[in-house]
Amino acid sequence: MLSRKDQILKYIVEYFIKNAEPVGSKTLIEVYNLPYSSATIRNEMMALEKDGYIEKTHQSSGRVPSSKGYRYYCDHLRNDEVDKDLKNALQTILSNKRKSIEETLEKSCEILSHMTSLVSIVLGPEEGEEKLASIQLIPINDNTVTSVFVTDRGYVENKTFIVQEGIKADDLVSCVKIINDRLVGTPVNELVDKMESIKPLISEYIVNHDMIYQALLETFVQFASDRMSLYGREELFNNPEFKEDADKLTRMLKLLDNSSALKEVKDDKDEVNVHIGDIEGNPDVSMISAKVKIGEGENTIALIGPTRMDYDKALSALEYIASQLNDYFEEGGNNDGNT
Repeated sequence: MLSRKDQILKYIVEYFIKNAEPVGSKTLIEVYNLPYSSATIRNEMMALEKDGYIEKTHQSSGRVPSSKGYRYYCDHLRNDEVDKDLKNALQTILSNKRKSIEETLEKSCEILSHMTSLVSIVLGPEEGEEKLASIQLIPINDNTVTSVFVTDRGYVENKTFIVQEGIKADDLVSCVKIINDRLVGTPVNELVDKMESIKPLISEYIVNHDMIYQALLETFVQFASDRMSLYGREELFNNPEFKEDADKLTRMLKLLDNSSALKEVKDDKDEVNVHIGDIEGNPDVSMISAKVKIGEGENTIALIGPTRMDYDKALSALEYIASQLNDYFEEGGNNDGNT
């Protein structure tokens, strides 16, 4: 049973989430049929404001939740119910055993975005946790080659480049052999430095080695960078914060392109992390994230959107999908779909 103060805070948060408008005592009484007088509610709101759970806006006399208020709501006041349509949609995906890991994550995140009107994200494992498993060069035609890099966690990166005239196929094979012999087993975040250290060795054995070396080095730089996949960017326009404010939208899009900043937000200490406001200079943006273990690796799936996001719906959806995916991957894709 919620106390009167908690009940009023819960309604303030949920009204603001739904309407994006500050709320006053009269509105609370009318919308939620509260059995209290306006004076009583105003007193409780004053106490909530004094404690830092709500704050006054410049536009009106109404109140809106503060970051502390949202946090309290997430921890104590939300209903924690999972949407049945989301459950059914996810189980349809997990019942298809032919989908790859990447496809399963992609479809799951598309559901998350669609059901919550938020952008969903998949963040790969920390670079120090992954090691290079192999490098291959695949000829496409007489002057084009694709390099394929694979980690011990199954992540694949590739780059296609033009082979300059005069470079022999044997040189390419020799270059890859040297790199495989010396770099396989190297943590991903050490690849670029180690590649630099073997440059003299490559130059001893291979004539015109610079082009090969630079092409592979560029791929390592891309390979070693933070990996991130985004889904549902279009959902931003369902939120008035971004639909009606070009500056906020621009800052948000810039943030979504900054994988390093987003990776810093997630908290590896907790299975589910809630970060409310103040992300890379964006005070009106929040991100919630959860861990998904795939084999020996650990990915993170997250939802990002306005601080006014529906935390009840978003957290319930994220927690459910993360839990189901963890079970699914632990069982090798043989989840029977029971909830």
